[in-house]
Amino acid sequence: MSTPYVFLFDIDGTLLSSGGAGKMALETAFLNLFGLMEIRKQVPYSGRTDVAIAHELLQAHDIDPSLENISKLQESYLNQLPQALNCKKGSVLPGVIPLLEALRSSSHSIMIGLLTGNIRRGAQVKLGHYDMNHFFSFGGFGDGVHTRNEVAQAAWNEARQFAGVELSPNRTWVIGDTPLDISCARHIGAKVLAVSTGMHPHDELESHKPDLLAASLNHPVLLSRMLV
Repeated sequence: MSTPYVFLFDIDGTLLSSGGAGKMALETAFLNLFGLMEIRKQVPYSGRTDVAIAHELLQAHDIDPSLENISKLQESYLNQLPQALNCKKGSVLPGVIPLLEALRSSSHSIMIGLLTGNIRRGAQVKLGHYDMNHFFSFGGFGDGVHTRNEVAQAAWNEARQFAGVELSPNRTWVIGDTPLDISCARHIGAKVLAVSTGMHPHDELESHKPDLLAASLNHPVLLSRMLV
């Protein structure tokens, strides 16, 4: 049996654009939970884990970033998320569904998973909103970890457990839209397809030297260039 190819997809900015639903849900939950009137200080979201974002948001507003407060905030966020997704009316990004379907129907041995800073339940809600959960069998998520490298390692470990056979980093692809997706792929020895469908422009992503770089996943030769 040949060594399977492993494809690890980021969610926000790579598979879909939620129109800011995640940010809206988290900040609404934050204000409601802690009785605040406004977000006094914005924190960076792009490419980061939900835990790291929650920790910094709490800290920036002089609230103890304890595990208890982070857990309460995440539960409130999950309650807000479905409504925010309906309100913001985002979309699946170009080329995503055809690529996932091509991977699933390929004659090659292929495993499709996630590598996302979203907590697992949040990822399921987002993908479920766009009827995409069925494409993904495993993944690394942002539960309990602060760095993208930790998420990548979790995704790699889960892929190995799920496969039941030896996997090769050289046949593993991380697909994402941020410099952190590129660096975390290098952390596990994987290759990287970067797409400029998120907040980071083509030139910025190119400077981080991904193996492949595309304007979107709507590109007819991407799959053939990865399955080599």
